[in-house]
Amino acid sequence: MLRAAREDDLPAMRRWRNHPRVRATSFTTHEITPDEHARWWAATRADTSRRVLIYQHEGAAAGVVTYTGIAGGAAHWGYYLDLDGLERQGLLLPAWIGLERAAIEHAFGPLGLTTLRGEVLAGNEPVLRLHRRFGFAEVGSYRRDIDGVPRDVVTIELRKEQA
Repeated sequence: MLRAAREDDLPAMRRWRNHPRVRATSFTTHEITPDEHARWWAATRADTSRRVLIYQHEGAAAGVVTYTGIAGGAAHWGYYLDLDGLERQGLLLPAWIGLERAAIEHAFGPLGLTTLRGEVLAGNEPVLRLHRRFGFAEVGSYRRDIDGVPRDVVTIELRKEQA
């Protein structure tokens, strides 16, 4: 289940986002400070082309789904999970699958999208496999500088009629 993120979610969201394994697979790899997170939240709330949702797994907040650039029936999405909490409970894999399913349903349902796009670091094979499992096609690639190191990025896309 997805619900709108709230102010009281911010500490958990930042903690989950700053997990070393989440940062290692992100385009922003430094530890996010409270001030930086507050600025991001303020900008996000003011931007009608963005949505930030909390993924709830078995009734507990367990991850974040973001949609950006919502326009013309398309958007980009991303997510991260509470790795420590979910691993401790033995729920990481079911939560990954549940989040992906919920995010796709939300994109093509309440958001009314026809195309959902994303970007994944080329070396993040577990996430690429998960996206393929849900029908995402790899539609391109490019190189991006991350912390001064050129990295390969795979672009993915799922159309509503393929979901």
